[in-house]
Parts: sequence; structure tokens; C-alpha cells
Amino acid sequence: MQWQSPTWQLRGGKKLNVATSTLVGSRHFLFRIRFQLIGGLTFAIVAPALIRIAFKPDAVYVANLQVTVAAAVIAHLAGFLAYRRIGNFPGVAAASYILPTFVLSYGLVFLTIFFFRFEYSRFQAAASFTQSTLWYFGLSLITRHLDPYRLVVIPGGDVERLRTLPGVHWFWITSPGTVIERANGVVVDLRADLDAEWERYIADRALSGTPVYHVKQVSESLTGRVAIEHLSENTLGSLNPNQAYLKIKQAIDWISALVVVVALSPFVVLIALLIRLDSEGPVLFRQPRIGYRGRIYTVYKFRSMRQQAGIGSDKDKAITKLDDDRITRIGHFLRKFRIDELPQAINILRGEMSWIGPRPEAVVLSHWYEAELPFYRYRHIVRPGVSGWAQVNQGHVAAVDDVMEKLHYDFYYIKNFSPWLDVLITLRTIKTMITGHGAR
Repeated sequence: MQWQSPTWQLRGGKKLNVATSTLVGSRHFLFRIRFQLIGGLTFAIVAPALIRIAFKPDAVYVANLQVTVAAAVIAHLAGFLAYRRIGNFPGVAAASYILPTFVLSYGLVFLTIFFFRFEYSRFQAAASFTQSTLWYFGLSLITRHLDPYRLVVIPGGDVERLRTLPGVHWFWITSPGTVIERANGVVVDLRADLDAEWERYIADRALSGTPVYHVKQVSESLTGRVAIEHLSENTLGSLNPNQAYLKIKQAIDWISALVVVVALSPFVVLIALLIRLDSEGPVLFRQPRIGYRGRIYTVYKFRSMRQQAGIGSDKDKAITKLDDDRITRIGHFLRKFRIDELPQAINILRGEMSWIGPRPEAVVLSHWYEAELPFYRYRHIVRPGVSGWAQVNQGHVAAVDDVMEKLHYDFYYIKNFSPWLDVLITLRTIKTMITGHGAR
């Protein structure tokens, strides 16, 4: 579910008959997309161009300014759209993603210009990027304190699960005659048996323009997890993710993996040499894992453990424990910064993996989880990834109970399968690589 800012707000008071409640006003103009976008384009694109023209009037006829303005508009629109879409996902402090998204959008656009050798204005490009980030940072700081999200909860069913969820101002009403001012939405368990008065209340709120959300939608949106109790519910919608995006994503993965392999080949040689000097054994670790549509394939990683180390069953050997004594000295470094995952670019080139997706499990662990957890195999409906939604939210886990929670994150990824979620995971993965969270 993605939050939708309602156009209208409710006005009323306690014990007001819902049938006579009226609509008044709209949200503060700072929340309007039109104001944010037009203001951003004016402040970040038009203003720097006017400053340059003021000092050099004939610049308006210069091709490099025209090219730069057009490129900056494209980069600004892409950054704005990505920033808004990413901000809809759970656990996202939208302000913290303003700089990364605009770095990405401006970087890609002006890298394209540089590649095709178009002339451009460095002043205009730098000013547009800087003022784009400043504009949306400023808006974020102001709007964050203007209007906290307000949701009305109708009693009954499974709504109690919401009490522990942060980030929302909850209003727990007890009477259908209560109308909360400036409510952003109404939350109800639509599977619960509600009496006629509550059903009329829900209908009136929907007709008045206030969004009505099922409790499960809200829970998913705030936690980033999808819990499925019964497959017959089919709460994931279609059992097949967007096929068009699957193809587009595979093409992007293949091209980027090829670039990584070529560009980082000297670095790969250095890492291989350090591994051989640190401990005996091959440079690459190979392991059968369950992949796309349940097919078994061989995953490649830099070896970070001693060869043939450890005793016990195959299942025990496949689990990496906290502070595992099998990890080599160079292995600790490789794992902390996720460098050990780099050879999986080979798997991506072979069409077996993606950069982003549910992490693949060893065959022995996958069979164990399938026997213990319902719907586990469903996660194989998309290609496994080098990083994923569960990894950036939960880190590395192995126990069955933790894997159940991981499965809920995987289902959320599949349900919300989109380029925007992939961009968010990519940005969080970079942060994870720097902090080392979740590495074992």
C-alpha cells in the first residue's frame, strides 16, 4: 500500500451525526505536488539560469545553457518522482533519501551528456543540483512538523495489532457518532462482523473523500512485511509479478554486471591474491542454491572461510553463526563490506540472479525451511538477489522463527515489486556496506 494524501479533510466534533458531517478546506498548500514541483523547478532551474543571463544576456542563445537546462529539468523530475515514491515505503525517513536520489538522477543524466560529448554549463548543472536538494530538504523540515499522519481506528477484529506500530497518530474511537478533525484515513478490519451503524460510518467516510484502509494494508505499509495466513486469501494479488519489469530488470542487471566485471577486474585480482595468501584453498566459494522458479544453480562468492572447516551436519555447516570461528582474517573484511558477494556478477550474467531480490538459500537449508514454513517456495517466483528487502531490514538470519519473519519481508518485496523499491534497497545496501549491519 502506498499512502495517498487526501484532498479533503473532515471537520466536526464528538457526537456529531456522521450523516451530516461536511467537507471543508484542503491540506496545507506546502503538501501539494503542484506547488512542490513548480517551486522546485523555479528555484533549482529557472533561478540559476536567470542569474547567468543577468550577468551575460547573450547566454540565453548559447547551446550549452539550453542543453543544461533541458538536462536539469529531466534530472529534477526524475529525482522528485523517485524521492516521492521511495518515501512511500515503510521505515523510510524521506529526508534522508533526498540527497542520494538527486545524486543518482543528476549523475545519470549528466553522465549521459558527458558520454555523448554534449556541451553543458558546469555552473548551471552544479547550481541546479545543489538547489534541488536544498529545496526539498527545506520542504521536508517544514512539512514534517505541520501535519502528522492521523488515522482513525474502528474497533473490532484484528485492529489491536496497530497499537504497537509507530509513526502515526492513532485515534481509537468507540462510537459511530465521533468524527475526528483532519483525519487522513480510517482503518478497519473489513473481515470483522461490524454492526449496521459502523458500516454506515465507513460508507459515509468513504463518500466524504476520506480513504478507508483495511488493517492488513496499514500493517504492511508501516512494517514492510506481508504475513499470509491462508494461501486462499491470495493477498499478494496475482501470483506473477509484473512480467514487463522482470524483463527490463534482467536487461539492466546484465548490462550493469558486465560493466562491474570489466571495471573491477584489477580489484578482483587483488582480492584473489589476498585470499590465497591468507589461507589455503580456492579463491572462489561454490555452493548449490535454490534459485528462480525453484531451479538449483551454483552460486559464486569469494571464499571467506577456511576450507573444509567445521564439523556437523550439512545443515549446520551451511549456517553462518555470529562470530563464526571458521571465518578467515581477510574473510571478516570481505563480509563486513559485502565484497565477498562480488563474484555473483557471474551468476547475474548467466541469468541466474539479480542485483536485488530475495537472498538465495543453500539447497539443504531451503529444503529445511520448506518443510517448516508455509508458502516458502513462493519466494522463488522472482530471481534471487545479491541484496534484498529482508537483508536491509533484518540482516542475516538462520533460525526458523527468524526466517519466517524474513519470508514476510520477501513477500512484501514480491507484492510491491517495482523499480522504486529496487532503488531504495540499492541505497540501503550501500549504507549497509558502510556500517556492516547484517554481515556475518
